[in-house]
Amino acid sequence: MILRELRPALSLVILFSLFLGFLLPEAFTGAMQLTLPWQANGSLITSNGQVIGSRLIGQNFTSAKYFEPRPSALSPNPYTENTSGASNLAPTSAALLTTVQGRIAAYTKAFGPGPVPADAATASGSGLDPDISLDNALRQAPAVAAARHLPEASVTAVVDQLAQHAFLGIIGTDRVNVLQLNLALDQLPAQ
Repeated sequence: MILRELRPALSLVILFSLFLGFLLPEAFTGAMQLTLPWQANGSLITSNGQVIGSRLIGQNFTSAKYFEPRPSALSPNPYTENTSGASNLAPTSAALLTTVQGRIAAYTKAFGPGPVPADAATASGSGLDPDISLDNALRQAPAVAAARHLPEASVTAVVDQLAQHAFLGIIGTDRVNVLQLNLALDQLPAQ
């Protein structure tokens, strides 16, 4: 008698487990592989047949010849492939204020006096933001051009070429993917 009552319940558990746990995810994965294969496989960027990163995950660039990414709250190893997270400091936190002031001072020292874009002083929520604002990129352009011994106009032209603008001009911000920007700079002829 108990088996007769449990059999429909067990059958439904098995049926839904197969459908929701295997068939439906496989159908979605297959559909995405067919319609959006680059995105479904992680938006990987390759150079000379070697995967060097993803368009979706930021990387740390420390040479003066490269544009700097947005600060990461992940210390002491920012932009590592196996961690993600934020500082979780409140806006009223003294530690956050000290950190932001330090970032502003370092940015001003590296790129000269002037306004510091917000994304150059604050870390992203994930700690792995792949983009910087267009304002941030244009502010860094003179220093990158000087380090590469290139005319500033050449570097600014690459920034402008790779800029992604806000959707409909109002949703989101104008931004540049740091990895793609630095790779494009590496393709410029030396002068």
